[in-house]
Amino acid sequence: MPYRLLADLALVLHAAFVAFVVLGAFLVWRWPRVAWIHVPAVLWGAGIEFFGGICPLTPLENQWRRLAGERGYAGGFIDHYFMSCLYPDGLTRKAQVLLGAVVLAVNVGAYAWVAWRRRSSRSQA
Repeated sequence: MPYRLLADLALVLHAAFVAFVVLGAFLVWRWPRVAWIHVPAVLWGAGIEFFGGICPLTPLENQWRRLAGERGYAGGFIDHYFMSCLYPDGLTRKAQVLLGAVVLAVNVGAYAWVAWRRRSSRSQA
């Protein structure tokens, strides 16, 4: 039971991290200091996608699942939990690079908007 709970906790943390990487720039609009945590997270997340890596939480979750008597899964977190819905044939290298580019594009756009908003508020003051 404790290993199952640990595996589920790793799953939740992993999903929260992915959500933070993709959408965290929107938190910067309200709390600018979040950028100090978010930018390295984006670089890590995009790097994992660009270089075909696997997040360390994936093997950890799999190990805990095996210790709990469950089967682990092959591939990465995104491939197992998200890509099977979007790409039934699995995660291709091209799709992985595209995901990395989308993460960067969303975040560059959000940070550009934050910078523009700050400049415009300073010029009005």
